[in-house]
Formats: sequence, structure tokens, C-alpha cells
Amino acid sequence: MSLTLKNMSIKAGKELKITGVPKPDALSFSVNIGHGEDNIALHFNPRFNYQGDNNVIVFNSRHGGSWSEERRENHFPFEQGEEFKVTISFNNEEFRVKLPDGNMLYFPNRFGDDKYMYIQVEGDARVTGFKLK
Repeated sequence: MSLTLKNMSIKAGKELKITGVPKPDALSFSVNIGHGEDNIALHFNPRFNYQGDNNVIVFNSRHGGSWSEERRENHFPFEQGEEFKVTISFNNEEFRVKLPDGNMLYFPNRFGDDKYMYIQVEGDARVTGFKLK
């Protein structure tokens, strides 16, 4: 499944709420926010069982088509086949990702921008709700 929104700006201080359901046999899914597929400021990638990772959230950014240094988080409140809600907000310094269980994770805004025009959700999850406020 892939949902890509272009030319829909998300600005610093706004909240993006995504509701979805991972497939019962989901391996992973990701949320990407940035300027396009080669310039991603936030790559948020919960992995159930993908490339040797089990129940890990991988964060990264991509500059000019090249991935940067990954950050990994072992707190994993996602279940295959169970609905989730994540809320993403940011400022010039960092992204804040509120997980389904209320925990907050932080990832640096390596681009330092206060506006992005590219939002993508892809992988083994179906998006059931999408709200920008």
C-alpha cells in the first residue's frame, strides 16, 4: 500500500495524525515527510519482522537520494492487524512522534526546514484516517 501526497504543505507547529491498520502478516510500514522521495526529512519505519529487525522502529533521513545514519528505538507499541494512531509534529530542530501508547519519540530535523510538501505512507499498512491540524 502506498499513499503519497505532494504539494500539501505541513508546517512547523501543525500536527499530522495518521490512523491505520497493519496487515495481519505485516513486515513493516513507513511514514516519510520531506521534499520528495530523494529528500526525506523524517523516515519513520516500524518493523515487525524486516531485514533482520524484529519489533524495532527505525528513524532516518535521506539527502539527495542517500540515506543518513539510522536511529533505532526498541519501544514498539504496534501489533499486526491492530489499529494504530500516530501523531507527528515538528519544529526547525526536531520531529516529535507520539506513538499509539502515548509515548513520545524525538528525531532531529536534519534539514532544519519549517515546511515540507511531501508526505508518504507505504508498506504493509492501510491508512484509515489522515488529519492535518
